[in-house]
Amino acid sequence: MIEHRVTINGIGVCARYTESAAEKVFLPFLQKLTALKKAKGRRILVMLAAPPGAGKTTLSTFLSRLSREREGVSPVQAIGMDGFHRRQAYLISHSALRDGKRVPMVEVKGAPETFDLEKLTEAVKKAASGEKCPWPSYDRLLHDPVENALTVDGDIVLLEGNYLLLDEDGWRDLKAFADYTVSVRSGESLLRARLIDRRMKTGVDRERSVRFVDFSDMPNVRLCLEKSLPADLRLVLGPDGDYSEDI
Repeated sequence: MIEHRVTINGIGVCARYTESAAEKVFLPFLQKLTALKKAKGRRILVMLAAPPGAGKTTLSTFLSRLSREREGVSPVQAIGMDGFHRRQAYLISHSALRDGKRVPMVEVKGAPETFDLEKLTEAVKKAASGEKCPWPSYDRLLHDPVENALTVDGDIVLLEGNYLLLDEDGWRDLKAFADYTVSVRSGESLLRARLIDRRMKTGVDRERSVRFVDFSDMPNVRLCLEKSLPADLRLVLGPDGDYSEDI
């Protein structure tokens, strides 16, 4: 097993990937990106889309690490769309429609409407153009984005997020900026368990974590699983936390 320790959105994460996944899935993927970058002779933008709880942020940082540790592949810079969450003050003062009722946006934080799609689209456009540009991150403990947290300057940029391949107005336009796309699928029950665990790690008790996940996160999980555009590479997250290619 390959152990990968990283801080994601202010929370420490320890993930483990098998050598088999590294050799049979991840390295061929990195080799594909290296060849694509060479063929196009410019920065390439790769989009990795997955439902909440599928480990996409941790995976993207692992792929970036792997690209720097293994010979024959080009370095990958990993960035995410979580920094485009609307600020907590906005979510508290605005409402969204859920199950036919108006609720405060903060209660469905993570749904597509709680992201600033216009701001994300402009940033993606700049990154895809090859421009050196600032990029925000998200701190799950502060519950707010952190502006200009990093600079996009890599030759291969891997952008991860829930809705990068969402087949809905506005969102579906993002795919046009990608040179290559990846999706991750998994079972609903597995994703639910992972989401509850993640929420509890922010200090929320189990009862409230379950209530939030079932009301807010699971509709987003189903949306991603049911309404995403096809990707160039499709991965599956298994019960053991490892990834395989969906043939």
